[in-house]
Amino acid sequence: PDLLPACDGEITTMSFLQDVVDILLQYVAKSFDRSTKVIDFHYPNELLQEYNWELADQPQTLEEILLNCRTTLKYAIKTGHPRYFNQLSTGLDMVGLAADWLTSAANTNMFTYEIAPVFVLLEYVTLRKMREMVGWPGGCGDGIFSPGGAISNMYAMLIARFKMFPEVKEKGMAAIPRLVAFTSEHSHFSVKKGAAALGIGTDSVILIRCDERGKMIPSDLERRIIEAKQKGFVPFLVSATAGTTVYGAFDPLIAIADICKKYKIWMHVDGAWGGGLLMSRKHKWKLNGIERANSVTWNPHKMMGVPLQCSALLVREEGLMQSCNQMHASYLFQQDKHYDLSYDTGDKALQCGRHVDVFKLWLMWRAKGTTGFEAQIDKCLELAEYLYNKIKNREGYEMVFDGKPQHTNVCFWYIPPSLRSMEDNEERMSRLMKVAPVIKARMMEYGTTMVSYQPLGDKVNFFRMVISNPAATHQDIDFLIDEIERLGQDL
Repeated sequence: PDLLPACDGEITTMSFLQDVVDILLQYVAKSFDRSTKVIDFHYPNELLQEYNWELADQPQTLEEILLNCRTTLKYAIKTGHPRYFNQLSTGLDMVGLAADWLTSAANTNMFTYEIAPVFVLLEYVTLRKMREMVGWPGGCGDGIFSPGGAISNMYAMLIARFKMFPEVKEKGMAAIPRLVAFTSEHSHFSVKKGAAALGIGTDSVILIRCDERGKMIPSDLERRIIEAKQKGFVPFLVSATAGTTVYGAFDPLIAIADICKKYKIWMHVDGAWGGGLLMSRKHKWKLNGIERANSVTWNPHKMMGVPLQCSALLVREEGLMQSCNQMHASYLFQQDKHYDLSYDTGDKALQCGRHVDVFKLWLMWRAKGTTGFEAQIDKCLELAEYLYNKIKNREGYEMVFDGKPQHTNVCFWYIPPSLRSMEDNEERMSRLMKVAPVIKARMMEYGTTMVSYQPLGDKVNFFRMVISNPAATHQDIDFLIDEIERLGQDL
C-alpha cells in the first residue's frame, strides 16, 4: 500500500524497485559464475513444506515481498548458466533482458497501432527482414509473433486449411472433405497437437519415415500422399522440419518442395530450432529450399538466445492471415480511424491480447547486427562438433547415429564400465536404459549441470546434448564429459 500510486509513494517505490534490481543483478552475476550451482534441487513436497506459499487475506510487508523474490530466484534453474544444456532455449542475453524490462514497463498490447505505435512498426520491420532471410523476394508476405513454436505451427495448419477450403471458417469441418497432413516421424509433437485443436484429428496426421540420421524420406512422403488420395482423403499440408528436436536433423526441403508442388499441397517448414541457421553464411545451406515454403516457423528464443518467448510464423502470401482470422471487432478495429489501418495487425491473430515479443529480438539485432548473431550461432555449432570429435572414439561412449551432427544436437550413450564387456542383448539394453536417468538425477542433486535424455523409437534412453548458450566454452564441454563419467562410473 506504500508504493505508487499512493500519495508520497515515490521514495518508497524507488527504493523498493532499486532493491529488486539489486536482487536481479546478483542473480545475473551468479548465472555466469561457474562456481555456483545450475540448480538448487528440492523435491516438490520439500519445497512446498519449507516455505509458506499460500495466499492470504492480509497484505505482506515489502520486506517479505523482497524475500519472496529472493526465494523464488534461489530455487530457479539458472538457464543462463554456461553449464545448463537441458533445453533448446538457453543463455541469458543482457540486451534481451533490458528489452524485456522495457516491454514490461510499457505494458501494452500488440493489437493496434493506436496503443502500440512503435512496437507495431518494429514487428512490421522485423518480420519483413526475417522473410527476406528466408528468401522471399523483397521480404514479401505476412507474419506474426506467436506464443511459441507449437502455436506458430498451428497457425500454419489453420491458414493452409483456409487457403484450400475458405468455407471452413464459417461452416466448420463438417462442410469439407476429410483432410490429412504429413510430417516426419521425428517431427515435433505440436503438429499432432494442432490437428487435435483444429478438429482435424491426430489420426489425420500421417508420419513419414526418416532415414538413420532422422531426415524425412521423400519417396515415402510421395507414396503416402498417393495412398491417402486413393482412400479419398485430401492432403492439405506437409510440415517439413528444419532442425528436429532430438537429432537436430534437417529434412531435404528441395525434394519436399518438388512433391508439394506436384500435388498442390501447402508446404510448411518448422524451423523453430533450425531457423536461426539462416543467420549463418557457413550453415544456412542446410535450409536450402526453404524459400519455396508457403509458411515457416522460426523461434529466435532458441538458437538465437532471445529471452522467452519469441516465435515467429512467416507466411509467403500476403493478406491470407487476415482473411483467415479476422472477425472485424468494431470496438477495436474501427474503420474510421485517422491513420493507416493496415498497421492494426490484431485481427490477423488468433489471440486478442498479445504480448510484445518483438522488442527483445529487434533490440538484440540492433546491438549485435546480423554478423553478431552469425558469430554466436557458428560458435555453438563449433562447440557441438568439438564434443562430437571428443567422444566419438572415446571409451565408454557410443554415438546414436553416425557422422558429425548437422545442428548442435549431439546424441550419445554413456556406457558404464560394468556394461562395456557385455554382449549386446536384451539384458544389456534394459540396464543401459537406466543409466542416463540415474546420471541426470545425480547431476540435478549435485546441481553441477543439466543435460536432457530420452528414448527414441527402438533406442533406449540416450543423452541429447544441445548447445545454444553463447556463454558456453570448450572447458564447459570438457566439464560435462568428466561429470558424466564421475557420476556414472559405478553404475
